Amino acid sequence: MSPLFDPLTLRSVTLPNRIAVSPMCQYSAENGVPNDWHLVHLGSRAVGGAGLVIAEATAVQANGRISPSDTGIWNDEQVAAWRPITKFIREHGAVAGLQLGHAGRKASTYSPFADQHGGVPDDQGGWTPVGVGTEPFTASYRTPVELDEDGIQQLIRDFAAGARRALDAGFQLVEVHAAHGYLLHQFLSPLTNKRTDGYGGSFEGRTRLAVEVTAAVRAEVGEDVPVLVRISATDWVDGGWDEQDSVRLSRALADVGADLVDASTGGLVPDAKITSGPGYQVPFADAVRKKAEVPTGAVGLITDARQAETILTDGSADIVLLARELLRDPYWPLHAAVQLGAEVRAPQQYARAF
Repeated sequence: MSPLFDPLTLRSVTLPNRIAVSPMCQYSAENGVPNDWHLVHLGSRAVGGAGLVIAEATAVQANGRISPSDTGIWNDEQVAAWRPITKFIREHGAVAGLQLGHAGRKASTYSPFADQHGGVPDDQGGWTPVGVGTEPFTASYRTPVELDEDGIQQLIRDFAAGARRALDAGFQLVEVHAAHGYLLHQFLSPLTNKRTDGYGGSFEGRTRLAVEVTAAVRAEVGEDVPVLVRISATDWVDGGWDEQDSVRLSRALADVGADLVDASTGGLVPDAKITSGPGYQVPFADAVRKKAEVPTGAVGLITDARQAETILTDGSADIVLLARELLRDPYWPLHAAVQLGAEVRAPQQYARAF
């Protein structure tokens, strides 16, 4: 049996294999409510054999959406709309996960499908975003309002409430989004966090919000539900957040109840020079796993079954997360099983094809 198809138990939840669908924004919701597109998009990856299907970055506050077309988890209507989606995912053998997010200064932007780019004005459904400070992501983005102490405490409560609603919606695990230049990452990095209060300055101050959010989510979901955290392990900019910071943060996250660190990179500033290539982010998952002694997920141009298998056999990560490759081929896990000589667990309706 290939290790890619070994089960992985996180608290009370067992993933049937080590292949996860990375959260991918679909920009297809209305008022934060998912719909049939999300059912088919996420359900297809469950049918295709992924062990874990993580739904896109889903806002815990309305002003935390990246675009007006992002999904949300701040009200009961959204909970009800997620339920048939999670039911279908579970019925087809996958674990359903939800990424809890807040875009911060990168909120209220046009979707990639729009003819326009940058910040969406109020008269087109946009809003004033909040951030670690008042500097916009770029000149075309909207200028954020700096979060004050009351706003920070409300944010922590809303992450916890979003986690509770996620469970009510049928999700079996949650992931805190602290990567890609969104709000929690904005607090982490010295490039964006210029605060002088208790949520800025030192490493402990800058990491305080991510740690407190993770602790609040853990307290809300209880001891049985896995809590993952996605981080950007480097900003790819001198003087920014780096691998050493990520190792320190990962230890702190584990101490408050995080079960696995999903190690991505970048997204904080528009001018970062990223060295990209097959598996280019895997070394960061490897560093966190070995130096922080925390389970990790590896992501980033993982496209080949043997490449994915090697990441696990080398001990670089505990799971692999695929994004674009699973857009191109929802049945990649089934094809990988055939290639690696593992048991093919295709639905009975598709079994003859494999």
